[in-house]
Amino acid sequence: MLSITQGSATPVWRNWGGTQSAAPSLVVTPHDTAELVEVITRARSDGRTVKPAGAGHSFSGIGVPGDILVDLSAMRGLIEADADRSRVTLRGGTHLFEIPELLAPHRLAMANLGDVDRQTITGATSTGTHGTGLRFGGISTQVVGATIVTGTGAVRTIGEDDPDLPAVALGLGALGVVVDLTLACVPAFYMRAEELPVSADDAIDGFLERVHAHDHHEFYWFPHTNCALAKTNTRLGPIAEVSGPGRVRRWIDDELLSNKLYHGMCEIGRRIPSAVPTIAQVAGRALSARTYTDTSTRVFISSRTVRFREMEYAVELDAIPDVLHEIRTMIDRRRYRVSFPIEVRAAAADDLMLSTASGGARGYVAVHRYHRDNPADAAAYFADVEAIMVEHRGRPHWGKMHTRDAEYLRGVYPRFDEFLSVRDRFDPDRMFTNPYLDRVLGPTAV
Repeated sequence: MLSITQGSATPVWRNWGGTQSAAPSLVVTPHDTAELVEVITRARSDGRTVKPAGAGHSFSGIGVPGDILVDLSAMRGLIEADADRSRVTLRGGTHLFEIPELLAPHRLAMANLGDVDRQTITGATSTGTHGTGLRFGGISTQVVGATIVTGTGAVRTIGEDDPDLPAVALGLGALGVVVDLTLACVPAFYMRAEELPVSADDAIDGFLERVHAHDHHEFYWFPHTNCALAKTNTRLGPIAEVSGPGRVRRWIDDELLSNKLYHGMCEIGRRIPSAVPTIAQVAGRALSARTYTDTSTRVFISSRTVRFREMEYAVELDAIPDVLHEIRTMIDRRRYRVSFPIEVRAAAADDLMLSTASGGARGYVAVHRYHRDNPADAAAYFADVEAIMVEHRGRPHWGKMHTRDAEYLRGVYPRFDEFLSVRDRFDPDRMFTNPYLDRVLGPTAV
């Protein structure tokens, strides 16, 4: 039975980073496709907008609901698995952290992941969430099929050879509500993780060589220092011995130091900005090397409990060293006090219409600010970083903070207008729009 919450009892929606909020007039919780079709059909006849709610882990306004918020929490879990073909079909509201347990009985795993698993599978794919590794694309590249309810209330089944798949697999939530996704998985595997403190100079100048040489490589640079932490993951087979720091040591490293102690350091930096460079030096020098082997998911995923706000841009891979040197110079010149490290990754080329790696491999630079930092200072920092990215014709991560609009994005995405034509067919009345989508795609309905 369809669950509906409306009126004064309707909760205020907020995202994880505290950058967005909304007060939808209605919250509905469908349990199946038929109920979802009913919601959309009624909303269309009433001239109301609809937006599914994932985990709220996007920093941009991409997931902000308008009139009707669709809660997909009752549409989660595994629908079917084909171990012989390494394919699984998942309900759209399934969270990434739920997937390993669902795949384990079938000895399957997702080919690549980012380091956060709080998102729903449809939220992650709709925003272009990615990990790192030049032979591995973002999560959306694993999508080989989908069921979507369009703005007309039609139920579309999208197969692997469907010409609309490159739009639906990374659809920004602009095409409809994705009911389920079929993913191309891989046999379950282990990975060896190596974390090594290096100089920022070495991390930046050696990045291109290392991303070509290793399965997965990234690094974190601590502004105000010459300290960085390089992380390299090597894919192993389906059988390996779990090794490395024990559970207590991992808790100390990943929870006590990386989250609880770091939260305290961010709070000190917020209250005493002049202390941030000293704190960064202490944090950078406290980094230590470690090597461990575990299942792929346990290596990919990290615990992130300190709240922050984030901007990330993709640029041509070869431009990464120049971009980082420019950001480094800008931070020093503008005398910003940045307590969060800058993250640098890479991803393989793909052919999805609005993927940040569409048409060529890309390097990614992500900058963060503690969520309680001075808002004006944080906004200025993001604006100065964005100016550098725009000079390099960067593509912003759809789920992270940026100010680009349709005019700019059309110039950096060759298939931009092709996506808009799909949108015109799937959502002619703009049932799924919101202010963010009006800005990045343009507001005009057909």
